[in-house]
Amino acid sequence: MAATRLELNLMRLLSRCEALAAERRDPEEWRLEKYVAALEVMLHELKQQAGKPAPELLNEYSRKVDFLKGLLEAEKLSSSTEKALANQFLAPGRTPTTTKERTPATKTVHLQTKARCTGKMRSELLGTVGFGVTNPQLFSSCRGLASDEKQSAVELDAVLQHHQDMQEKLAEEMLSLARSLKNNTLAAQNVIKQDNQTLSHSLRMADQNFEKLKDESDRLEQHAKKSVNWLLWLMLIVVCFIFISMILFIRIFPKLK
Repeated sequence: MAATRLELNLMRLLSRCEALAAERRDPEEWRLEKYVAALEVMLHELKQQAGKPAPELLNEYSRKVDFLKGLLEAEKLSSSTEKALANQFLAPGRTPTTTKERTPATKTVHLQTKARCTGKMRSELLGTVGFGVTNPQLFSSCRGLASDEKQSAVELDAVLQHHQDMQEKLAEEMLSLARSLKNNTLAAQNVIKQDNQTLSHSLRMADQNFEKLKDESDRLEQHAKKSVNWLLWLMLIVVCFIFISMILFIRIFPKLK
């Protein structure tokens, strides 16, 4: 089913929000919060429509909107530890919002946010240890976040490597298709050229045969005329001979009295 105007507007705004969430924003930035609020309203209206999308698609939209809401709420927290823990419970979208995306933008934002929070945690931890203040619970939490950061970085590298491999494979397939298309074009061009040569030869042969047939027809017509003339003269000669013979017969054999 084709997407409605409301759904298209929702997708455009959602893509814009994902792009804003991926950027480093100032604390006074207010657009993302307003956009997310507008997304909630549009999503509610979309669920109330008669021709609403499939339930799976609606769930995916709700999942992405909830992720953006949770991301904004996590950014409002004062402690880096609380931000990192809050980001751990966020659930990004499973499918790309637009066809231009290779991977879901919310997943990339999630990985970036986790890495950013972990970096802040590490900076705070190093600063605390440098001043001689130790906190075992904070240290263990930071260690777990550091391992999560490494895992997230590994996942991100794996995703990027997978997409790079896919792009290289796609480029090779496109190059192979281009070569195959070129070979097929050359083969078709040679076949067409041979067919044109054969057709030209056939036309020349047809013209030659037509000329020969015309000459033979003229000769046959002349021969037929000559045959008719000889037959006419022969019949005249026979008639004259019979006439003369009858006259001689009558002269030689007179009528009896």
